[in-house]
Order: sequence, then C-alpha cells, then structure tokens
Amino acid sequence: MERWHERDRLISTSPQMASWSPDTPCSCDCFVSVPPASAIPAVIFAKNSDRPREEVQEVVFVPAGTHVPGSRLQCTYIEVEQVSRTHAAILSRPSWLWGAEMGANEHGVCIGNEAVWTKEPVGTGEALLGMDLLRLALERGSSAQEALHVITGLLERYGQGGSCWEDPMPFCYHNTFLLADRTEAWVLETAGRLWAAQRIQEGAHNISNQLSIGTDISAEHPELRPHARAQGWWGGQGAFDFAQIFSLTQQPVRMEAAKARFRAGRELLQQRQGGITAEVMMGILRSKESGICMDSGGFRTTASMVSVLPQDPTQPCVHFLTATPDPSRSVFKPFIFGVGAAQVPQVLSPTFGAQDPVRSLPRFQTQVDRRHALYRGHQVALGLMESEQDRGQQLRQKQRDLEQEGLEAVRGLLAREWAPPPQELGGLFQAFVEKESRAYA
Repeated sequence: MERWHERDRLISTSPQMASWSPDTPCSCDCFVSVPPASAIPAVIFAKNSDRPREEVQEVVFVPAGTHVPGSRLQCTYIEVEQVSRTHAAILSRPSWLWGAEMGANEHGVCIGNEAVWTKEPVGTGEALLGMDLLRLALERGSSAQEALHVITGLLERYGQGGSCWEDPMPFCYHNTFLLADRTEAWVLETAGRLWAAQRIQEGAHNISNQLSIGTDISAEHPELRPHARAQGWWGGQGAFDFAQIFSLTQQPVRMEAAKARFRAGRELLQQRQGGITAEVMMGILRSKESGICMDSGGFRTTASMVSVLPQDPTQPCVHFLTATPDPSRSVFKPFIFGVGAAQVPQVLSPTFGAQDPVRSLPRFQTQVDRRHALYRGHQVALGLMESEQDRGQQLRQKQRDLEQEGLEAVRGLLAREWAPPPQELGGLFQAFVEKESRAYA
C-alpha cells in the first residue's frame, strides 16, 4: 500500500508546528442544527472525517457494559481507570486506533472532533488522543454536557498527546469537539490541558480546524485566564476573546484554508436556516466546491456521519454512517440502537494482535492491510465510476436509490407511519450494508 504522504514535503521539524509544514492539507468539518434551525423538532449533527488518503475507517458497535471496580482500560497508547458502567456506542474510527473520529451513544449523544493548533505547544509524548477522549465521553456521558465534563476531567488527569496517524513520523495536534444531544449542543476547544466551552441552545453552528469561541464562553478551565495573563497574551482587563488570545499569531496556510471552509459551511447552513434536514446535512458534507468534501493530495474525506436526534424522547435517534470514503460517492446507511443492534462484520477491519504495527515498539515500522469487506467493494465501485461511464452511472444510481430507501424508512419511522419490531430496527444498519455489498458485487 502506498504511503499516505510525501514525507519530504509534509514533515517539518518545527516543534511549534507539531510535525506539519504550512502547506500540509488537513481538514475536518462538524455541523449541528438546533431548532428552530432544523426543519423538524430535532437536533441534527453531521461530520466529515478527513484523514490520510489510504487510511481505512471502520464502524464499530460497542455494547453497554459493567466493569470490575478498579479495573484498567487500554486506550490507543495509555491505560486509564475504567468506570463501573459504560453506555452502548456506535463509532466511526480509523481502524488502527482505539478511539473514534465521530460517533453516538444509546442516549442520543453525538460527538465529532477536529485537529487544532494554538499558542500552546503540542508535544509528541504519548497520552490520550482526542479520538480516545471522544470515545470515552460517549461511553460515559448520558448528555452532551456530561460528555463534555468527561473529556475535561480526563484531559486534566491524563493530558492529550501522541501521534494521530499510522506512520513513524509523528503527527500531533490538540482538539476541538462538537457535542450534541436531543436538546442542545456544546463546542469544546482545547489548548493542552486548558479549554473553553460554548453552549448552543438554538440555531446552526459549525467548526473547522480552528478556534472559534470568542467572548461567548459558557464554561472554562479555571486556569485559562491566569495562564493567558502569565504568558503575556492578555492584559487582564477588558473582554477575554479565547480564539483571538490562543490562536497562533502567524496563521499557516492550512489554517487559512480552514477559515475558508468554516465560512463556506456557515453560509451553507444559513441558506437553509429553518429547513435543515438530514438530507441537507448530507448535501453539505458532499460539497466539493467548498472543500468540505475533501480530496487534496495525501488527504481525503475517509468517512461521514449524519445524526437525527428527535426532541421527543419516545422517538429513536437515527445515525447515518458511510463506512467508506468520499460521501459524494458513498451511501449514508441508518443505524438505530435497539434489541438487535450488533457488530456488522462487513464494516469491521481485520485485527493483528500483538503484531499490529501500533502495538510493536518502535511503532508504525510496517504497514498492514486494514481494508474491511465493504471498503474493498466500494473501492472497486469507485474504480468503475472513474473508468467505465455507463457502469459507473449505474452504480451511482444504485447508491442513490439505496440511500433514498433508508431516508424514506426513517421518515416513516419518525412520522409514526412505520413501526417495525425492535429486532428489525436494531438490524437496520446490517440490512443496508448487505444491500450495498450486493450492489457492488
């Protein structure tokens, strides 16, 4: 398998740039719509995960669990203390690590993370990845606010750090998060162990690889302002603008590109204010002109997710996941927590145990084939779309028809026009993965 990047072009030795050169492509975009911005009484969450081009993202179902008091939990690089009970979760994650780029839990909490660089230096020491923090928050938080507290507590205790890609040359960053539940959303932005958070109770909002919280801070680390003053970044008087104070003084090219994507995403949301649906969010995630659907050099959108979180607690939350790259040529398939919810084998990557390059020290000295069955079929379909016009158009139409079938099923469910047995609801994602697999076969 080819390397994900041209090392001489992308790797920098500057410690402040954290192994990045200014022209390195990098992006992720998260979106949320809280009524009245949504067309229905529901919070709608969406994310594109933009990662190294050849990286495989799998969809993992984690059942709820009970755990022995005092037990330890192995994350990507370090262990943390386990809690007594954990929630069921559905995760879209790079298949080499423990955490996740995005996901949801059985209580209707959704989280997506983004890479960010600030005035706080990024170290290469191994700690919790932002993706580990995301999974831990889903497993432990029953609301967006509770999940936020999980992240900030773990951040304070263990810190964040370690390489975030599968390569011997380190790639490190700090994280921002968008958290949502049935009633509200939160933006959490970090700089080392420091953080600021903003509560969103109505309207549409997006984040894109940059600090976005200004003076509207709903919660913050107790040492945030004293630290900024001690560093000479803030005089101690007047407004405290988190993004302005903690952002890099000289923004690299990649951050300017993030600003352009942020503005484009905000405009796309504003154009549909009051009418935002799951389909609208899918359309935004497929926007290539804005750069939100990314395909640039060594990076591309490797997986996507859209969630509908009804405010009525008697209605199920629905999570659409692609499990494949490029949402403009992928199928968003519905997942619903229920009695029949289980791991779908076609979207689970192979494992390599102690011989996995992430486990062997020094790490990432070799590469392994992590492609799952649906990924392989999708790659063949993408090749046909590019090389055989007629066959490619037929495959793309099959994708559209399958996605529309899922959307219609969800509309009927939320309108109470369709009431399948719980076992059928829990197996919905499995059914659509199988249909997609057959389309590619």
